[in-house]
Amino acid sequence: MAKKNNTGTHRFSDQELVLSLKEGDRTAFAEIYERYWSLLLSHAIRMLQDQDVAQDIVQDIFQMLWEKRLTLNIHTSLSSFLYTSVRYRILDQMKRDKIEDRFLSSLQTEIESGVRSTDDAIAEKEFTRKIEEGLNKLPPKMRTVFELSRIHEYSYQEIAKELNLSENTVKKQISNSLKILRNSIKKGYSLFF
Repeated sequence: MAKKNNTGTHRFSDQELVLSLKEGDRTAFAEIYERYWSLLLSHAIRMLQDQDVAQDIVQDIFQMLWEKRLTLNIHTSLSSFLYTSVRYRILDQMKRDKIEDRFLSSLQTEIESGVRSTDDAIAEKEFTRKIEEGLNKLPPKMRTVFELSRIHEYSYQEIAKELNLSENTVKKQISNSLKILRNSIKKGYSLFF
């Protein structure tokens, strides 16, 4: 079943990995992750031009792959399945971003013109509440990192120095903060649209 590559380690075909994954084999999942993470990330970055969002999307795809491993039905190759999943997730992200941008642009126009409906005032209040909810869900250190970055406009390097953290930790904390805030805002979309 296993194939040996020229380094002497065992390698499995994608089909074998999927079968093992369905049985809950963490090693098979790790192999799939190792095999496709950087390829999918490069693909997502090319499409989005945003590394943080691309990382979140690819991470979500792998999380979905693990969580749905028992019911997974891949009718194409594993690579096609993963690339298609990333592409659909990116298109969803772009759609959400477009809706959010349109809402914020509309809101900004109405604020500038001084015309606001009651519905818009309620929607803005709800949007602000969702952001606050998201901020309150952040662990204290993560919230500090986020506020230094987004409110006080510190660079990653400045935050790392200020809080005695590595720049990678700062990047990860901000990425996680954005994910939590996006989820909090997503839950409020049904009220807006």
